[in-house]
Amino acid sequence: MEITLIQQKIYEVRGFKVMLDFDLAELYGVETKVFNQAIKRNSERFPEDFMFQLTKGEWANIRGVNPSKSKTYNLRSQFVTSSWGGPRYLPKVFTEHGVTMLASVLRSENAVKMNIAIVRAFVALREMAMHYKELAAQIKELEQRYDRQFSNIYEALRVLLEEKQQRGDFDQRERIGFRSTKD
Repeated sequence: MEITLIQQKIYEVRGFKVMLDFDLAELYGVETKVFNQAIKRNSERFPEDFMFQLTKGEWANIRGVNPSKSKTYNLRSQFVTSSWGGPRYLPKVFTEHGVTMLASVLRSENAVKMNIAIVRAFVALREMAMHYKELAAQIKELEQRYDRQFSNIYEALRVLLEEKQQRGDFDQRERIGFRSTKD
């Protein structure tokens, strides 16, 4: 699977880059219920910094303002639903470390291949973030360095203009540039 497709399923919650349980189940090719049962049987492998359940507010932020048009909400058939048609449980999310731990829980050949692809997607996102931070720091440094130089130039030009205006010959100077032949 292409890394960019996986990256589209990565969200930021509580300062962690995470993936939703039903997105992971879909990628691994299993039902969300089966996926979550495997996680529950191995709960000791998933501490709070590897996996946690979303709050209603966090889930609303991921779904977006209009849940009826949210792509993830329309996947509700992939996770446990109540008789009224909505999700019964708030989704669990897995951090990069949690996804890595999934390799020890889900052992099928497809799960191993998908796990490698997902970890690569997380690594690519981290590298992009690092490059972004480096670029932002370089731009800030350039702005600081050249703002000082340009402020000195602007100050010198302002002083020269003020001196010329004080002498009174500023408006009587010979004009330069294009001259019309009509004159």
